[in-house]
Amino acid sequence: MDSGHSRVPSPSQLPASFSKYHHPYFTSAEVQHLSEKQRGKLSATQEEKARQQACGFIEAVGSKIGFPRKTLATAQNLYHRFHLFFPRKDFNYHDVTLAALYVSTKMHDTLKKPREILMASYAVRFPELAAKSKSVGGEVDMDPPTAENDRQRLLAVERLILETICFNFTSKMPFSYVIKIGRKLKASKKLIKCAWRLTIDSHRTLVPIMYPPNTVALGCLYTASLLTTLEPPPSPLVEAQLDSRVATILKEKGDWERTYMAEAEDLEEIAHVLIDLLIQAAQNPSANTSPRTPASPSPHPSPRNQHLSPVGTPQPPPIPYKADQLIRLKIMMRQNEHPLRPQQPLGSADPSELYNGNDIAMLGRNQGTVRFLFGPPGIVGQGV
Repeated sequence: MDSGHSRVPSPSQLPASFSKYHHPYFTSAEVQHLSEKQRGKLSATQEEKARQQACGFIEAVGSKIGFPRKTLATAQNLYHRFHLFFPRKDFNYHDVTLAALYVSTKMHDTLKKPREILMASYAVRFPELAAKSKSVGGEVDMDPPTAENDRQRLLAVERLILETICFNFTSKMPFSYVIKIGRKLKASKKLIKCAWRLTIDSHRTLVPIMYPPNTVALGCLYTASLLTTLEPPPSPLVEAQLDSRVATILKEKGDWERTYMAEAEDLEEIAHVLIDLLIQAAQNPSANTSPRTPASPSPHPSPRNQHLSPVGTPQPPPIPYKADQLIRLKIMMRQNEHPLRPQQPLGSADPSELYNGNDIAMLGRNQGTVRFLFGPPGIVGQGV
């Protein structure tokens, strides 16, 4: 890591007061810069593996408690955002994921006490202890000092997460857009269902913190339409033609961009990210990522899920696509896609100018006064 990036100002160098702006979305240049900065000695592949491990842990703990999908998706977004500002080597992913889950419960009014989240996490982390538990809910009998120490770390990381979002509890999800836009485009129920599940999987990536929810929804509908070309045509041929028409419409630039406030180039980038995720899952069947991912977990499992073990991570069905099929699809997309647009970071030609100074240094510190603003510079004061 560059020594200039890791240098922290002394208390005397920090300003007496400082304004921290909330950035709801980041450009690809900013994400690349900040990820490389916080990755440390990890390779990009190792970082992706750590990201998927953390997202899978959030899924497992949240499903065990019975949180709705919006709570799990927001927790995954908070985890991704946290590690744009803080090094991975400095934090255990269990602490960060559980703190992100705790903050997300506050944002969506699905509040649970830290102890309840910790107990569910112990059951996921130590299934053998949960199996031996004599309590009705299968609560793991942890050493009280250990549990209290974990609770204190969770609350400490919670504060840092709140600062990275500038205490802005607004969270917009793409799920409703998938249904509304899918119907508007006359997509079949099967295609909308696949797009919904791809939207769930998109929160395992950095897509939701790079694009607004309407763009994410369109990107998932576009990807789902492309994936239908890998499947044998269904019995009603008209339905297949309507679904392929969705990709045809969204691939070309046109009036739909103004109607849905999105651009074809963004949908192509989202599609590549999601297909890369599916390729990773196809090559590693143990990965908990697939368009077959179940929808919102319920505290009352349906009869079809009763065969699942009450502890541990439920394993999704195998991914329905082969890695070589997905790779060929990516190659075909690259041959016919729009030219890449020059990506400019918010308000500056160099993303390090936005996040390299006191902005980062003031996070988690008590020196000086920090004023947290709910929007980026130039937007605050205009209804924000």
